Amino acid sequence: MSRRLLGVALATTLAVTLTGCGSGGTSSSTDDALEIWIRQAPDSESAKTAQRLAEAFTKASGIQTKVVALFDDFETKLQQQAAQRDLPDIVINDTAQIGNMQTQGWLTEVDRASLAGGDKVSDLAWKAATASDGKTWAAPFSAQAFAIIARKDWREKVGMEIPQTWEDLAALATAFTEKDPDGNGENDTAGFVIPASTKRGYASWYASSFIYGNGGDFVSPSGSGTFASAMSDPKAVEAVQFLQDQFCKTKTVNPGAVSNDTTVTHEVFEKGQGGIYLTGPYVLARFVDSIGTDKIEVYPVPKGPSGGPGTLGEGENVYLMAGSGNTEGQKKFAEFAISAEGQRIGMNKDANGAIVRLPVSSEVDMAAERQDPRWQVFQDAYADAVYAHPVPNWAPIRQTSADSINTVWADCAKDVKAEMDALNTKLTQELQSQKAS
Repeated sequence: MSRRLLGVALATTLAVTLTGCGSGGTSSSTDDALEIWIRQAPDSESAKTAQRLAEAFTKASGIQTKVVALFDDFETKLQQQAAQRDLPDIVINDTAQIGNMQTQGWLTEVDRASLAGGDKVSDLAWKAATASDGKTWAAPFSAQAFAIIARKDWREKVGMEIPQTWEDLAALATAFTEKDPDGNGENDTAGFVIPASTKRGYASWYASSFIYGNGGDFVSPSGSGTFASAMSDPKAVEAVQFLQDQFCKTKTVNPGAVSNDTTVTHEVFEKGQGGIYLTGPYVLARFVDSIGTDKIEVYPVPKGPSGGPGTLGEGENVYLMAGSGNTEGQKKFAEFAISAEGQRIGMNKDANGAIVRLPVSSEVDMAAERQDPRWQVFQDAYADAVYAHPVPNWAPIRQTSADSINTVWADCAKDVKAEMDALNTKLTQELQSQKAS
């Protein structure tokens, strides 16, 4: 059975047996605890923050909780739970997964007006909790935009300024590659470190900030809730071409990037194998600890020659899963998560392990919670952040785009314009299959 048909089958199964799903309950028994899944490594600092959030919720509400932290194959394991009619009560997961989960019948609709504290959450964050049907299927929890974390000591060593344009950025990458910025006498540094693999659509995910920052897009609204593919637009092609040039002409990208996901790429940056990393704020505290606060700096992604500013906007939502036996507990957890207390716990101040990157509540002053001014660069970028469009399912659009973009980075003989035209056709077909065109 295809994945699409499997999803339809699961949705049908869930629709019939919703009361059999979820762990529900408010007793002290672990089996009856509100089960909360979060996409984090089990032993990570972020998982510990999630546990503290759950414990604070239990203290405030009396509702027992069980936190399950998973990272690898998170969505696959959710599929398995759905097949077993045993979804968790709460899932904290990426905003871009809303369509994938909602179209399979996994989610409970959220009444924004009745959610305590909902009026304090930003409209942009609520937009990321709204699916293609115009309904709200989650409570916003965390927001983020993207910026460049770079080696300040290397930039000063090669005597260059913070880049203001793509041309400046490429020149800095070349200097990092060719001028021995770490001073060890070896030709062992790169400019860009890029998670360019196809896994979970990382190549597309990375490229998106350049595409958005150049005025391009993957798909564009065409009216009445429909969309058209936009990857053959010159602005999108120009962005992908700029990045192919870094891989193929100037050769300023870390070796092996086309096979690397973010887990590996974080380590590449930490090991000093490259000096320019476009990424989210969630690794700032980690890099401060592992590299040294005086050695790194954060600055905005330069806008492209044909557009900008505008980086990828993302975050996490609190999803209230269908079939829970404890709908009251689900709602109370969502309310606690968006409350000032819940947001502050999730932010974890300046320490590693934040699960709230940028707060979604107007009752929380980020500058009062975090002393590191570099967080403000990400906060400022959020004002121009571009979230994935509310198509029924963004996941195949991201994955299909990643496959094509990875191809032109991995094979320098590939013509970017021709490949993006072919991708445009594939995305048109995908939109048609989703009845979104």
